[in-house]
Amino acid sequence: MLSSQVIQTTIDDLKNITKVDFTVVDVVGKVIATTEQMVIEKERIEEFVESKADSQNIGGYHYIKVYDDGEPVYIVICQESKEAYIFAKIVVSELQNLIVAYKEKFDRNNFFQNLLLDNLLLFDVYNRAKKLHLDIEHKRVVYLIEAQYDKESGVMEMLKSLFLAQSGDVVTAVEEKNIILIKQLDEQDGYEEVEAIAHTIVDMINTEAMLKVQVAFGTIISELKDVSKSYKEAKMALDVGKIFYADKSIVGYNTLGIGRLIYQLPVNLCKMFIEEIFGQEIPQELDEETLVTVNTFLENNLNVSETARQLYVHRNTLLYRLEKLQKATNLDIRVFDDALTLKIALMVVSYMNWIDSQPF
Repeated sequence: MLSSQVIQTTIDDLKNITKVDFTVVDVVGKVIATTEQMVIEKERIEEFVESKADSQNIGGYHYIKVYDDGEPVYIVICQESKEAYIFAKIVVSELQNLIVAYKEKFDRNNFFQNLLLDNLLLFDVYNRAKKLHLDIEHKRVVYLIEAQYDKESGVMEMLKSLFLAQSGDVVTAVEEKNIILIKQLDEQDGYEEVEAIAHTIVDMINTEAMLKVQVAFGTIISELKDVSKSYKEAKMALDVGKIFYADKSIVGYNTLGIGRLIYQLPVNLCKMFIEEIFGQEIPQELDEETLVTVNTFLENNLNVSETARQLYVHRNTLLYRLEKLQKATNLDIRVFDDALTLKIALMVVSYMNWIDSQPF
């Protein structure tokens, strides 16, 4: 139902225009909002509610019902006069329109939450979408936005002001930690535009809320029923990004690479793979210097000279680090096969450590 603040604002605005005072009560006579205290007799309210009349003059006041689905929910009261009665009817019309708009907004949000969670049958998806005037066949993508926020941070409101329902966008949530954006795309939009939108979200939250944020998105879909698919992909992208690409604030499901494959491996298979390579000496942790050396060496296609230059170390120092790593792991990453094996092994170890850290 409408909040008392919304109703109060409505009648305050109309009083400023008409110079007529109004009071709005519920069906048991409780005052919801008023511009001037009036004498309200609860017995008369109850009698009026039970009657079939839409309006009555009682004790020098006009009483007019406000309906929701054919049932009275509020009574608008004003001083008895022809002019005041007309203005009171305007209040009634305004409140009934607000009720319809509120219900549509609530139903829309509820529909998309159930759609995201796969709680709807295909028939229900099409039926409810038609009632809510939603385009069934339209390009969309789901974003998952994780920020260290609370209700006071205003992140949800920021996103709702940027992505408007009138444009077909939906900002909602199905859990406390993440905000979900279902973005309706233009026909010509592709992943370049999708990533640009993600950058806009990150920049806005970083600048206005001063919060660290991670954004993940699923694949572009063309039918409304596939929203849950894009949502699940965005969830996977967010997890994979935390495990393997922690330095990135934006991760797309379409760019997960080998991280997607490792994420879907059974833990037992991961353990077997690691033990095959390292035996019982599993490299749970490598120091920061070694990790930076390995990653830079791989990024430079095993080029010793370029890696040494980027690390600002002498070539011999780099070779010493690589030999030290070889003794620790029995892998010489100057050889392509060993370099690839170590890269995959370190990603698998990161995945296993993440699994161990989960509460489930």
